[in-house]
Amino acid sequence: MEGEGNWKAKAFLIGGLVGALTGVGAAYLYVRRAEHGKGGQRLTPGEGIRLGLLVLGLLRQVGQLGEGEE
Repeated sequence: MEGEGNWKAKAFLIGGLVGALTGVGAAYLYVRRAEHGKGGQRLTPGEGIRLGLLVLGLLRQVGQLGEGEE
């Protein structure tokens, strides 16, 4: 019973690290794009909506991991 919550802590730690690294990577790409004049420093509403839908799709895929393996 002692190790039952241990996997949850590991999942949160790994998920947090992956999320942080992904966020830093996205910020790096955004800054590079702005520095090279391939877009302004602001996201257009269309880009924001597209980005939001992509993130929701990713979360949906992560939520479906392991389904159907029972």
